[in-house]
Amino acid sequence: MHPSRLRVVEEGDLEAVTSDSSDGSSSFETSASNPLNDIRSGGNNMRQRAWPIPPTSHMRAVVSSRHQSAPTSHVVNSVPRRPPPLSNSDSFYSHMTTKFDDRNPFTSPHAIAIQEALFAKFHVLSDPAHFVDEKGIMGEAQTDDLHDPSPSDTSPWRDNLSWRGACDLALGYLIIVALISLFMVYPVVTYSRDGKHTPSNPSALGLNASGQVPTMAGNWGLIDQDTPQSAHTITSPHDGVTQLQLVFSDEFNEDGRTFYPGDDPYWEAVDLHYWATNNLEWYDPAAITTSGGALRITLSATPTRGLDYQGGMMQTWNKFCFTGGYIETSVVLPGLSSVYGLWPAVWAMGNLGRGGYGATLDGMWPYTYDTCDLGTLPNQTFNGQPAEALTGGDPGKGGDPNRPLSYLPGQRLSACSCGSVAESEHPGPKKSDGTWTARNVPEIDVFEAQTNSKSLIGQVSQSAQFAPFDMYYNFNNASDVVINYNPQLTAQNTFAGSTYQEATSLVTTTDQNCYELGTGCYSTYGFQYQPGADGWITWVSDSVPSWTLLSGAIGPNAASQIGQRVISEEPMYLITNLGLSHNFGAIDFNYLDAMFPVHMAVDYIRVYQDPKAINIGCDPEAFPTVDYINKHLYAYTNANLTTWVQYGGIKPANSLVDTC
Repeated sequence: MHPSRLRVVEEGDLEAVTSDSSDGSSSFETSASNPLNDIRSGGNNMRQRAWPIPPTSHMRAVVSSRHQSAPTSHVVNSVPRRPPPLSNSDSFYSHMTTKFDDRNPFTSPHAIAIQEALFAKFHVLSDPAHFVDEKGIMGEAQTDDLHDPSPSDTSPWRDNLSWRGACDLALGYLIIVALISLFMVYPVVTYSRDGKHTPSNPSALGLNASGQVPTMAGNWGLIDQDTPQSAHTITSPHDGVTQLQLVFSDEFNEDGRTFYPGDDPYWEAVDLHYWATNNLEWYDPAAITTSGGALRITLSATPTRGLDYQGGMMQTWNKFCFTGGYIETSVVLPGLSSVYGLWPAVWAMGNLGRGGYGATLDGMWPYTYDTCDLGTLPNQTFNGQPAEALTGGDPGKGGDPNRPLSYLPGQRLSACSCGSVAESEHPGPKKSDGTWTARNVPEIDVFEAQTNSKSLIGQVSQSAQFAPFDMYYNFNNASDVVINYNPQLTAQNTFAGSTYQEATSLVTTTDQNCYELGTGCYSTYGFQYQPGADGWITWVSDSVPSWTLLSGAIGPNAASQIGQRVISEEPMYLITNLGLSHNFGAIDFNYLDAMFPVHMAVDYIRVYQDPKAINIGCDPEAFPTVDYINKHLYAYTNANLTTWVQYGGIKPANSLVDTC
């Protein structure tokens, strides 16, 4: 067979020449002055000369170069004699075709010849299914679901739901199931397995102030999982016989802990200036973290909030409280034993007063009193009596021999409370005779470390603060009520009190190596106490008892006309801090400035109680606190308030001086 040839001449004339083929097909010849114009005009200018089409013949188009310097011809891939049906939609070529007809598929042979010439020149076909690539005609075998524009009717979901959509739905379902399991199923299962947590259930180990015991995944229980089993019980340091049960512990083994509000279920670092004791530092949560298996509180010469130093204090206020028992801690003291001026401490205070929030302490700290007498009144006097109270105070640095005994404003929630205000403002409870149980904010210190500025020997002051006061702050230190276990190491503190506190304090020499810049060894300190008017406190230093205070040491005092002070009956919370203040003693800035920053390291803090007297929680029935705190929450959350009057609080009337 002689293939047909199509030639486009340079002037734009179209000439097609075919010769008779061996199968009997005839030839045709076509020309036009401007074939593109003929195409745009629908082929009206075309002149048809011949159109015999062999049923099985194919055409091969040869396009001659426009340039004489390149006479070579380019052979375009052969195309079927009869191209596939074209779309009826509008397109560049739509005017050249009619609807598909098997009998006569082309409306004009001349138009078809021009179309094929253009296809050959521009290397395209009108049907995407027959596009030409390097390998030839792309057939249906080379298409896939992504490139096939035709919809699939194999699934009724195919048009509305893809595989990706199905996966998204499945993942969403799994997330919903997981959330329901976490927040609904898990608490129910845990509650059913462990039973209701109550203070009377020793295994539950009590409640925090919100009535919750954290049982979420992780090490958040009242007893730290890292506490060794051997430390779950301890022998009473007071009597040497009773086995005490662990009710709270924090081993501080997890590095990188922080104590900003909300970071921890029990501890919270304060962000304030402790103005009440004229501290030189700002307490910042950034100064407290854990590393190397210990809590670390840093005191540094870092200017903060207008102060020259930055320290740290953290508390369990209104989160973890205990009434009675033994608190023990293991500590590396900051700096050197021979450098004075630092003020590290671990201590406990009654939950009705929040450390650093002056309004809550006004008229509450350091009262430990449940008697209705002159001790409840401002300055411990009434109508100028007793006269001794007008001059029975500490002469102080001014040397005033006539300094009053007390500047306290009077006990705010005393046993003398009466009237309608007491009914609404006193947190209770009432006694069987209808009078009110006095409420207090007592303080007991595990230790406040100090260095004697003359001997340069490190010591710890172990004390309890009381009000109202003995004359000249002289508590009864007779040997039958104050027991000193080692007079070679322990002696009565020369500081006995001031117009704002009476301190029952003895100081004990520490292990001089157990300081940050010594050998860095840990030393153990603690106190055990029995609440009440017949209670007692026993302190521990370097793992052995140092001294004991019996209730007789703070009994009635005829000179100041006051009655028995009591050992704290209030729920107590824990505090630990590191700062510095001239109120605590002289400061050796020359050495301290060279040492800063300094650190106090706390290996653990543990609380034990008699198994027969487990009393954990900040809101016990006998001494409730939560309702009162919530009622006056602004005072408990604004550290800038200094007095109860400034807060706007109301003080109940006192039956000694007011009409009720």
